[in-house]
Amino acid sequence: MNDLATIELGDSTVILRRAETDDIPAVVALLAADQLGATRDGVNTAQDLAAYQVAFRAIDADPAHVLVVAQAGQQLVGTLQLSFIPGLARRGALRAQIEAVRVHESYRSRGLGAAMMGWAIGEARRRGCGLVQLTTDKARPDAHRFYERLGFVASHQGMKLRL
Repeated sequence: MNDLATIELGDSTVILRRAETDDIPAVVALLAADQLGATRDGVNTAQDLAAYQVAFRAIDADPAHVLVVAQAGQQLVGTLQLSFIPGLARRGALRAQIEAVRVHESYRSRGLGAAMMGWAIGEARRRGCGLVQLTTDKARPDAHRFYERLGFVASHQGMKLRL
């Protein structure tokens, strides 16, 4: 079974589960449904969908990665990717990396994002991680406040090199 958790949000029940191939268009729609994602994500052609399918197969085949969706009824209302990274730093600590966290606008400020993050942090603990990390774009001040409320600290300066 792909179900990971059940979240009660007052008037609705949301199931967290592993994403499946058929979820790709809805996940991509969540990624594209903000000011930053709109410029870099979306399925407009068969080639777009094929690229996302290749990426999904790589994620799904690797036990160090899990793509999670939040489903309310028939609608996908959230997603995140959780990855586990071994390393030598911190005495060989395993790290959990949380990426691509999105909640559908109709489910924001209802506790879903916090519940999704709580599940991810719990899974990181269960797998023996010594650290949970994430990156968030500097253009997302609301996201920064959200992560800080959850106990995350802006302790490092992140950098990226576009290839």
